[in-house]
Amino acid sequence: MRRGLYLACTLAVALCAAYAAAQSSPPADTLKVDYFSNAGNSIDETMRLTNDGTSGGDLCGAVFVFAPDQEMSECCSCRMTPDGLKTFSVNKDLLGNPLTGVPLSTGAIKVVSTKITGNTCPTYPSSFTPTAGVRGWVTHLQNNNVLTETESQDATLSTSEVSRLEAECYAIQLVGSGKGVCTCGVGDDGADPPPPPGPWGKTK
Repeated sequence: MRRGLYLACTLAVALCAAYAAAQSSPPADTLKVDYFSNAGNSIDETMRLTNDGTSGGDLCGAVFVFAPDQEMSECCSCRMTPDGLKTFSVNKDLLGNPLTGVPLSTGAIKVVSTKITGNTCPTYPSSFTPTAGVRGWVTHLQNNNVLTETESQDATLSTSEVSRLEAECYAIQLVGSGKGVCTCGVGDDGADPPPPPGPWGKTK
């Protein structure tokens, strides 16, 4: 009797722990991963983002740009209306304001689809709520100067990755003095907050 009760309690605790872990994990289809190569060339690469509308409202596309050594170079957050389209210049919007001041030629791009807070997306996405709905495509400049375009790859977003992205973008906010902030390109509704003032904070 006691053995059966013990086993039942153990199973209940295990099920509760698994449920809690599932609840705390970010939802699926919230992280897109891509890359850029041969950047800084006269032939510019582009990133395009859209909100597929499945969330039922506006979303933020939280963008994180990484150098090949895994250091975050720029971050920003861009408002996406359902079925709207944002087009980013890789050279100007994603690589034009590096934290270190050193332009990148190759690296990685991560985009997290997040819930909008209030009526704006934060300039620095250092706290966000992953919510599925943003889709992305990036063109890639090959070594023969031919542009190819592919859909950004889905990746599993973990709680540790959320914490890392938030912390590194917050560090850029603390030490960057306006550097390390990407810009939101053109298109959609233009409701994003302007970038910080300064030599890097030029509006389009």
